[in-house]
Amino acid sequence: MQLIPFPPPAAWPALCRRPAADLSRLYPQVRAIFSEVAARGDAALADYTTRFDRVAVARPIVWDGAAIDTAAALVTTAVRRAIAAAARNLRAFHAAAPSGDYTLDTAPGVRCWARRVPLDRVGLYVPGGSAPLFSSLLMLAVPARLAGCAELVVCTPPGPGGALAPTIAAAARALGIDRIVGVGGAQAVAALALGTPTVPKVDKICGPGNRWVTAAKQLAQAEYGTALDLPAGPSEVLILADGRANPAWVAADLLAQAEHGPDSQVMLVSNDDALLRVTLAEVERQAARLPRREVVARALAESRAIRVRDLDEGLAFAEAYAPEHLLLAVADPHRLARRVHRAGSVFVGDYTAEACGDYASGPNHTLPTAGAAAAYSGVSVETFTRRITFQELTPAGLAHLAPTVVALAEAEGLAAHSAAVRVRLAPDAAPAETFEKLAGEEVSRG
Repeated sequence: MQLIPFPPPAAWPALCRRPAADLSRLYPQVRAIFSEVAARGDAALADYTTRFDRVAVARPIVWDGAAIDTAAALVTTAVRRAIAAAARNLRAFHAAAPSGDYTLDTAPGVRCWARRVPLDRVGLYVPGGSAPLFSSLLMLAVPARLAGCAELVVCTPPGPGGALAPTIAAAARALGIDRIVGVGGAQAVAALALGTPTVPKVDKICGPGNRWVTAAKQLAQAEYGTALDLPAGPSEVLILADGRANPAWVAADLLAQAEHGPDSQVMLVSNDDALLRVTLAEVERQAARLPRREVVARALAESRAIRVRDLDEGLAFAEAYAPEHLLLAVADPHRLARRVHRAGSVFVGDYTAEACGDYASGPNHTLPTAGAAAAYSGVSVETFTRRITFQELTPAGLAHLAPTVVALAEAEGLAAHSAAVRVRLAPDAAPAETFEKLAGEEVSRG
């Protein structure tokens, strides 16, 4: 990690840049995948599974309840119990969120209300590969179930020989999911956006993935109108630590995020020289023992340690960075936590390891990255709902509101808007006559 002492605020934007690759260069290939899926449906998915996942299939793999049970049985009892405990905590946290339904009389005779309704069908993408992220299935499916979504379409890449990852199967069983499609990558996103005989078209695609998945999700939204959960890219963490923080713990949290992938980024910000020096040494020592140390080394090459004058300046830098995960390893973490406005999820105090949030503490681990935490929230029950507004006016309410609406409509030069209100206040007049009177001009009766 590069150590940068006392960078001036003018240098912060450059220090906050992420190492993520430019996805636009992938668009031509991703667009070709979408075109193939649109033209050939399941046959294209089977060909891509054979080509990219090295699993020769004639049609997309679908694991039903029996297949999921068989794979889940390979998971130890301890892991199954841990999955159940994590699911309980996730349900407890997400179920506590307010429904958001409300009714309000904005003026006499003018009643407005909003109702939250679930999305009908959502696609949940669960990364596979060398580290199948069954925790992502928990993080997505729990709030989707609580929201009341009618159908969850789960896609994950098939493993060697076309196998379903046992841990993903165990998570599916804990969540009552009895159908998983073995399709991954950009082709899975294309199938969810377009629909095929095996993969239904969904209203929204949720879940993390590699750069191909991310590029495909962007294309699905831009060119096919499919909604997405949030801007998501490589994982990241910023740790704000003071001189009394435990360097071994801070180093471990940095490495926990660095091992996600070579394009992950970890940032350490401190007002203490000794803490920075010892923690960086700990990072090197602990990284050497990790199985994914080559991945970690590449992530650390694009990561930074920042020396600031005080914790207030450190928090200001954190706000400029807008991290996916923000850890406050300081003597009075609540003082700073109250002032955080730009972060995906905040971990308060020395004992709040970021890994707990990744798995089991309760809040969601699907969070905005690359600075998007400045404007986006993480996945929640609301991710899987939409809000519909309603309004109802009585005759008295219309009379009360009419002068305001007419004045605003005529100020914008929209005579028909004004007429649509006034005609209701003069019910005996023919609509065309009322319009002519209000607009002061001849109206074609053709």
